[in-house]
Amino acid sequence: MSAIYVMWLRQLKRFFRSPARIVGSLGQPILFFVAFGYGLGRVFQQAGAGNYMEFLAPGIMAMSVIFAAVFSGMDLIWDRQFGFLKETLVAPVGRANIMLGRILGGATTALFQGLLVLALAIVLGFRPQDWLLLPAAAGAALLVAVLFAAFGMLIGTLIRDMQGFPLVMNFVIMPIFFLSGALFPLSSVPAGLRAVAIADPLTYGMDAVRMLLTGISEFNLALDIGVTIALSLVFLLLSARAFGRMQV
Repeated sequence: MSAIYVMWLRQLKRFFRSPARIVGSLGQPILFFVAFGYGLGRVFQQAGAGNYMEFLAPGIMAMSVIFAAVFSGMDLIWDRQFGFLKETLVAPVGRANIMLGRILGGATTALFQGLLVLALAIVLGFRPQDWLLLPAAAGAALLVAVLFAAFGMLIGTLIRDMQGFPLVMNFVIMPIFFLSGALFPLSSVPAGLRAVAIADPLTYGMDAVRMLLTGISEFNLALDIGVTIALSLVFLLLSARAFGRMQV
């Protein structure tokens, strides 16, 4: 447990020691809020779909969480290239503990960024349906963060090129985000696109966060949480297997 805590704490220190990284994490969400929230808000309302900012805010929060969580896997490549990972692996602790600590650290920093985006949304006019459900929404967002931090760790163990990691992640993560229903309601899309969204691993976590914040949902909350937990366990196991076989 001490190894997990040490790696978790190291990931947090790496993030909080960089104010520019914290401020920079708000740049893309602000752009999405302005371009979509204000740009398409009136169109969304005229279509009879309600307040678009209310619909959009949970989606932008989830976007911030998954991007931060996945890109925490790039820290693994950085540590491998500069020798820190080798020093860590020679310690008398299991690789699984090291991996789990890194994933939990990446998920925690991703959750923090998501909460910053939620605070920004509240400043811009978003209001949760029930303030008492904010901790539950944060818990659902944390599950999403663990899922995608484990996914990022898996990719980080398979790729040695630091420059190639962002390219692969953008190729994979951008479609996952856009097809999850974060920006548009899945009830109004063609059947083929909805089928793709149902297979999207982010869809269920995204739906859980939105339901807890706004009461709007496509699926049952228990299904959302169950699928997200199951996928998190799958990617944790895959990451542990890959990390255990990784050559440094």
